[in-house]
Amino acid sequence: MTIAFIGAGNMAISLIRGLLNNGMKTSDLIAADPSDEQRAKAREIGISTEADNATAINEADIIVVAVKPQIAGQVLKALNTVQSNQLVISVAAGIGLDSLQAWLPSGQPIVRCMPNTPALVGAGMTALYANDQVQKEHRAAAEQVLQAAGEVVWVPKEGLLDAATAVSGSGPAYFFLLMEHMTKTGIELGLDPDTSRKLTLQTAFGAALMAQQSTDTLTTLRQNVTSPGGTTEAAVNTMLEHGMPDAITSALRAAQQRSVQLSKEFGAS
Repeated sequence: MTIAFIGAGNMAISLIRGLLNNGMKTSDLIAADPSDEQRAKAREIGISTEADNATAINEADIIVVAVKPQIAGQVLKALNTVQSNQLVISVAAGIGLDSLQAWLPSGQPIVRCMPNTPALVGAGMTALYANDQVQKEHRAAAEQVLQAAGEVVWVPKEGLLDAATAVSGSGPAYFFLLMEHMTKTGIELGLDPDTSRKLTLQTAFGAALMAQQSTDTLTTLRQNVTSPGGTTEAAVNTMLEHGMPDAITSALRAAQQRSVQLSKEFGAS
């Protein structure tokens, strides 16, 4: 299996590193990018690079489109050497299948996916959706590519990628915001900055790990550490009184709606 990356930005480099760590040969990977700097970064990890997209995809089984959504149409419409037996995986945020199919040859197998930024450290979460031309072997190949940067999940309807964007695509920022203010308040309560940060980050990591490894619901886990009349109950009740659940729901709905809007803004024209 040979893979060509169109775009050699951070997400592409992360996937390439993950694939190499999982045993792929450098000779089976190539990246195309107009930027000398980005191509140099790709070459640093041992793979070939090209300035010309058409040359890069010539021998590829899989084409990973890792460009900004604003230029996805321009890039793909100019890529007139794509073959129907090549699987196209798009990580261009907000670009729907209708647009991808309009810009690529008819009948092209396409997987659209939404990774998040923890993919940069191999701990990403990616939601995937495939068009009707994608076969079982294509799905397995797409999973292999995206699992190089973390976990994957398939969604049964394309519209659910907007929901996945709201939950996991944008999700790291929500946790960063919470950790930012926990750290800040810890300092205000007298902790030194390094201690407050360490307490916050390890607590977030531990809570996530506990949730992953437990068969209990998140509600049960929360209740298990919320003793009646204790410090945790005082904090949780204050969060509830200040409308935290409604704020979270409103935030995710806003992200989902913005994802829908972006598809229209950057889609086929």
